[in-house]
Amino acid sequence: MLVEDPANVKPKAEEIPKPAPPKDEDSDEEEKDDEVEAGEGADGAKGDKKKKKKKKKKKVKLTVDKVLTPEQLAQIPKERIEIIKKVLGDMPIKRERAQDNSHFRNLGSWKEGPTLQTNPPTIPVDFQFPDRVFPIGQIMEYTGSNMYRTTNAELKEKDRIAEEHYTHLRKAAECQRQVRKFTQSIAKPGIRLIDLCEKLEEMNRHLVNENGLHAGIAFPTGCSINHVAAHYTPNAGDFTVLGPDDVCKIDFGTQVEGRIIDTAFTVAFNPKFDPLLLAVQDATETGIREAGIDVRVSDVGAAIQEAMESHEIELDGKTYRIRSVKNLNGHLIGPYHIHGGKSVPIVAGTGMNDKMEEGELYAIETFGSTGKGYVWEEGECSHYMKDFYAQPRAIRNPRAKGLLKHIETNFSTLAFCKRWLDRAGETNYILALKHLVDDGIVNPYPPLCDVKGSYVAQYEHTFLLRPTCKEVLSRGEDY
Repeated sequence: MLVEDPANVKPKAEEIPKPAPPKDEDSDEEEKDDEVEAGEGADGAKGDKKKKKKKKKKKVKLTVDKVLTPEQLAQIPKERIEIIKKVLGDMPIKRERAQDNSHFRNLGSWKEGPTLQTNPPTIPVDFQFPDRVFPIGQIMEYTGSNMYRTTNAELKEKDRIAEEHYTHLRKAAECQRQVRKFTQSIAKPGIRLIDLCEKLEEMNRHLVNENGLHAGIAFPTGCSINHVAAHYTPNAGDFTVLGPDDVCKIDFGTQVEGRIIDTAFTVAFNPKFDPLLLAVQDATETGIREAGIDVRVSDVGAAIQEAMESHEIELDGKTYRIRSVKNLNGHLIGPYHIHGGKSVPIVAGTGMNDKMEEGELYAIETFGSTGKGYVWEEGECSHYMKDFYAQPRAIRNPRAKGLLKHIETNFSTLAFCKRWLDRAGETNYILALKHLVDDGIVNPYPPLCDVKGSYVAQYEHTFLLRPTCKEVLSRGEDY
């Protein structure tokens, strides 16, 4: 048998080293320790025994430092890199897109395919799309009297002019999807909710490449459990743990130049909650489908309620009709203004007669409950937000004045929470914060609760009423 000298064999194309991304996972590189004995020569003399050098086995393991180029690392504050390393801990970093979400009820898995991101994520969205052409959301064509908009040349020109606005929204939406995917990889029974929220928020900051008020988190992460419908995030010292029989609403936002993407999904592990989750998702999808230019918000609310309350659930031998929570609504979103003036009810008969208009950005969020379908404020407050319409006024209390300056500099009219004040090094701020609340400059948003023992689920998407179509910006494979 003819054996070619390895030194003369040309490597195959796939074996040629490339300046490609690091390997997906730990890989072993090893050259076996081969002993080669020279055959006897013509003179009968035996050749010397030769031994190849043994190449030590070494592992190539992806880390944040290896995934990002030196140029990219130089653009990210070192403190943020260290925080992300801490967030990821021992999680293996791979270059793959697929993620199995089958342990959740009513959440889709992320499919395999081409990806610009690692899993878990390490690369800011800006580095993935240096040309700033971010993925477009789900496109839904207008129907009925608005069908003409799809092909109208003048309206297409309006779309073109607004492209920069769309770019900000799509960047925020792509960041949101990747943060959602990461959150779904760590949201498991036994995790402390404060850890879940802080890891989500740090990943949000990293992927959107946080830059003051130009890009960052839009509002505190909600992780309301069971009968608590909204506006709960743990304060310092609250170590509530996510349980296997909990119904937890993950509600968070990302903003780029004040353009906010607001989404929410429900985490549940017990299949007995499937009918509740399916009802609420059906209601949210109904609201998105019914929304459009010149549509009355009251009509959207009526359609949502009809979809929601056509469902029922059996829990512990008792059947419950799933109710729309009548005093919670979807909402118009304005620049740096999460609740932008118009509300989208999730029940009929509210008397709201506003019409949706071209160019408006909406969050359709629906809440379904096994309780009374009505919520009230209860529990320790964590969410706050400077009043969007508050007029400048003299503040004599020096601590309150200093706190307001911090709020205006770091949050402006975006919502914030006590944990974020702690994170920034603010201390002894409780009385100062109360002073700002009492003066009407800052509004508190305590947890909103239905009756204890009930369960509330939530799903939410953000969409834009473009001149030519409706774009569901936050759509993902998960929901």
